Amino acid sequence: MPNLKDELHSSGWSAGCPCFDNTTTKRNKLILPCLISSRIYVVDVGSQCRAPKLCKMIEPVDVFWKCNKGYLNIPRSLPNGDILIANIGDPSGNAKGGFIVLDGETFELKGNWENECDSPPSGYDFCYKPCHNVLVSSAGVVPKCTGYGFSPDDFKKGVFGRRLNVWNLSCRSLIQCFDLGEDSLPLSVKFLHNPDAAEGYVSCALSGIVYRFYKCEANNWAVEEVIRIPAKDVTGWIMPKMPAFTVDLIISMDDKYLYLSNWLHGDIRQYELSKTCKPRLVGQVFVGGSILRGGPVAVCRDEELKCQPEPLVIKCKRVYGGPSKMQLSVDGKRLYVTNSLYSTWDKQFYPNLVKEGSVMLQIDVDTEKGGLTVNKNFLVDFGKEPNGPCLAHDIHFPCGDSTTDILA
Repeated sequence: MPNLKDELHSSGWSAGCPCFDNTTTKRNKLILPCLISSRIYVVDVGSQCRAPKLCKMIEPVDVFWKCNKGYLNIPRSLPNGDILIANIGDPSGNAKGGFIVLDGETFELKGNWENECDSPPSGYDFCYKPCHNVLVSSAGVVPKCTGYGFSPDDFKKGVFGRRLNVWNLSCRSLIQCFDLGEDSLPLSVKFLHNPDAAEGYVSCALSGIVYRFYKCEANNWAVEEVIRIPAKDVTGWIMPKMPAFTVDLIISMDDKYLYLSNWLHGDIRQYELSKTCKPRLVGQVFVGGSILRGGPVAVCRDEELKCQPEPLVIKCKRVYGGPSKMQLSVDGKRLYVTNSLYSTWDKQFYPNLVKEGSVMLQIDVDTEKGGLTVNKNFLVDFGKEPNGPCLAHDIHFPCGDSTTDILA
């Protein structure tokens, strides 16, 4: 990239749908919104996949003036081919939810997506179901507060979001809001892939709760708690209780399994979804985290583990950081994970990660009975990059993956 300190956080394809009655859609442009600078890059990865080229750049000032938005996050293509990008704040770093729209062919900035009066207080992720005419979005943080690091003093001050928002997709209007609790911080939100399934899940990073949201007979929506990951009583950490900090949630293409990554506790969890209202834990593996044996943090009370997990070493490299973004192969057998969340927070919680660089790991999945195993023969070491060490975050496959494809 031609600029520094953009914070390339999330990415998405300009055409993410082999699903809107079009199986010939090509994923040849990668959309890269920037979390800190609010710049947007469009990268051509189709002409030469091993030599990507920057084909368009939208400067922050254009986003600021035209949309009064900033701190851009998740991009997804819409049913009409345009690209929707969620924002976390306004140009001054205050919390502000909503979305901006890029033209799907020219990549020109078209403006805001939602009606002005419907802008939620904060935003982060979103997903949608065209056949049910619904979009669901989560809440984020106040950028100007959390940009300097995580602070316990920010609790009970409205810094961490708490709402789940339900939108009318065609009218672009907010129709329902759910309060998931103060400082719960709902981040990742996903629908089941089945086009007829009017339900999905949202993970709350700080409360450790996963909620199921679903459509009722009365055509409105409801939420219920289905998973709770308890905080751990610790010493030697920034707070006496350590939340799991669930960063990512993904669902296999066959809707059989749900996966969670807990950036602070350090584990990836696999839940079986035969009963969507009662996910069942069938797999768990630790790939880092803040509670490893021999580290500065001691666990005093743990409702789940009898002892602190061992550090992970792959191909003679000690893995620092915790599991962050995940991506699942279409066949559901390979789960890939990176371990950088956000550069400022990486420096605060995992300084060795910043020094050594992040990695991408492969987790082998038992798709029949459930179960997760770290593949000891696979390691992408971003610490060895020529201009590194680098901090890797988001992952996508050009052939399709479990977070891009939206079946309609």
